[in-house]
Amino acid sequence: MGSRRRVRRLVADGTEYMWCFSHRHDRVRGYPGCANTLTLWRAGSRARLRLVFRPGPGRIISDGYFAEGDVVRMPGQVCLNLHEPGTVRQLLDEALTRGLYPEAPRTVEVDAWPLFDAVTDRAGSTSG
Repeated sequence: MGSRRRVRRLVADGTEYMWCFSHRHDRVRGYPGCANTLTLWRAGSRARLRLVFRPGPGRIISDGYFAEGDVVRMPGQVCLNLHEPGTVRQLLDEALTRGLYPEAPRTVEVDAWPLFDAVTDRAGSTSG
């Protein structure tokens, strides 16, 4: 297995994006301070969109129990894996629809749980 922070490529509507997953530990606060992050940028651009998943009530991030890259909404264990290109594409599409992607060369960090909800709720409504 390669680097956990390897940069991957995704083409969406003719635009090339790069992305990587990371898990940040908070040694002081422990699990409540940890975060799973998905960072996306257009090839050749310095503008970055950082989607951040932090644990909270009914919100679980991978940290030993679930597979690395998993983000889970309880109850019912609705799960996405941030290592999956299809998941990344769905989250990117939702972020673009909401106008979250920065135009200026800077990093924008956003709470990704609302994007998770939109993506999983949409998938749930079309699966039945």
